[in-house]
Amino acid sequence: MNTVNFFGHQVSKLIIGDNPMTGHSYIEDRITGRDMKTWYTAERIKEALREMEACGYNAMLPLADPYIVRLLQEHQLDGGRLQFIWQPYMPMDQDVSMRMMKELNTIGIYHQGTTTDFLFESGRTDEIRKRIEQYRAMDVPVGIGTHRPDVIEMCENEGWKVDFYVACLQNARRNREGEPSGFITGKTKASLIFYPEDRPVMLETLKKVSKPVIAYKLFAGGQMFLGKTKEEIRQAVKGAYDETFSALKPDDLGAIGVFQRDGNQIREDAELLNEWYREKYGK
Repeated sequence: MNTVNFFGHQVSKLIIGDNPMTGHSYIEDRITGRDMKTWYTAERIKEALREMEACGYNAMLPLADPYIVRLLQEHQLDGGRLQFIWQPYMPMDQDVSMRMMKELNTIGIYHQGTTTDFLFESGRTDEIRKRIEQYRAMDVPVGIGTHRPDVIEMCENEGWKVDFYVACLQNARRNREGEPSGFITGKTKASLIFYPEDRPVMLETLKKVSKPVIAYKLFAGGQMFLGKTKEEIRQAVKGAYDETFSALKPDDLGAIGVFQRDGNQIREDAELLNEWYREKYGK
């Protein structure tokens, strides 16, 4: 897989998030969060980590849930070489969480997206700034996650001291403004619908920034695949790569979630990225 420069680290163009591993489903009528957590046992998660490395992924965008941290630590102790850009686990004391994250191959941390948006919508952006400064103790690049283009515009216009953006292509705050993170409320994503028209708005915003970007929800949490045949899904994956990476800077990254129960999505998504690269650039 092609790699890009992320603050001096060579990182695979495509990295893996762990939403399915922690039971965050965006297609609850097809696969529930409980289905995902039940299937993703500790051993299956570690199998997935090994498969990631075998397929050319060398970085992950994981949640710093203590359970996930422990499994990633075991993978690292077993010789795994994945690099980690952390999404903090907001129910935890953040100083304690940072000490746990520092024991792994950490190359970045970012302010959790839904918490960013909730504080922005509540007029409490000073709390985001304070936590960003807290994360500086990790001595790695610090980013900010969001589902809202106007949050990125605010950071740019006000000159926020963040090193990179982690941006959702889908505006998950539609009809949820003022709601705290589901980590806190326990609310599922069952009623969350992603709209295709959100994607070009975020991408247009991201085109204007010079800082590195990690774009996520490339596949709209799986919603863009509903009702499609296997071949149509393959074309949709490559279409999402083309839409995203053609708009972003050469060293920007994409992040996806994978649910391995019904097929090897890790390998399929990597192969389709390589296929897209060959078709687009002849390499």
